[in-house]
Amino acid sequence: MTDSLRLPPVVVTRPLAQAQALQQKIAAIGCEAIVFPLLEIHPLADTTALDAALATLERYALVAFVSPNAIDAAFARRADWPASVPLAVMGEGSRQALAAHGVTAAATRIYSPLDTERTDSQTLLAALDLPALAGREVLILRGESGRELLADALAAAGVQVTQVAAYRRAAPRLDAAGAAQLQHLLASGCDWIITSSEALQILVRMVEQAGSTQPPQDVVVKLKHQRLIVPHARIAETAQALGFCNVIRTASGDERLLAALQFRND
Repeated sequence: MTDSLRLPPVVVTRPLAQAQALQQKIAAIGCEAIVFPLLEIHPLADTTALDAALATLERYALVAFVSPNAIDAAFARRADWPASVPLAVMGEGSRQALAAHGVTAAATRIYSPLDTERTDSQTLLAALDLPALAGREVLILRGESGRELLADALAAAGVQVTQVAAYRRAAPRLDAAGAAQLQHLLASGCDWIITSSEALQILVRMVEQAGSTQPPQDVVVKLKHQRLIVPHARIAETAQALGFCNVIRTASGDERLLAALQFRND
């Protein structure tokens, strides 16, 4: 393994509960990990629509989860999931979330992208039997806002799509302590694990806000020269569009993120 003493700290930017789990894995391979969440996950104020959908899962030909957060939120409302209903997920993190709730491919059909280098709506669609779903009902469980690609493509294939929010995402409030920590991380030079395009955009806005004592463009330039480690091609594309200079792309799953950390200077 690469000598961790000469490697920069790793900033884990997932929502707090997920960030702490990844922080422990990173520490186990001998790397310093700092938690700095860029997204907060909140329960819905009104779960009426979610509860109604979960009460009739057996009617659907497929239930698709857009993220591990959607899985956790849905299972918090209904734990007894019918094994006969096929599921669809975007990546390895969602498979692990299902497994944590006792759902595995041993008893339930789980669709996911075949290309682990690019796990998103487009590659998930390629793994589905769209002709077999035509005329049938599919449930998509997601955050209150998100991309419409999966729903639009299914509807175009003749599928009856129901989208239901299972949780709410929000950008954390950057208080004085958070701004000071962010400035310290930028000054130290870190490697940042970024697991969503939305989180990356929030980071840029936070850096602009935290750098109010100096020209914001100078602080943002400093950020964009730090190394990003991202698990999806779409996040890498967002980073490059924003002007980041050093982006390492891994495949989906924590194991691949950890491997990238171990060999990032090789």
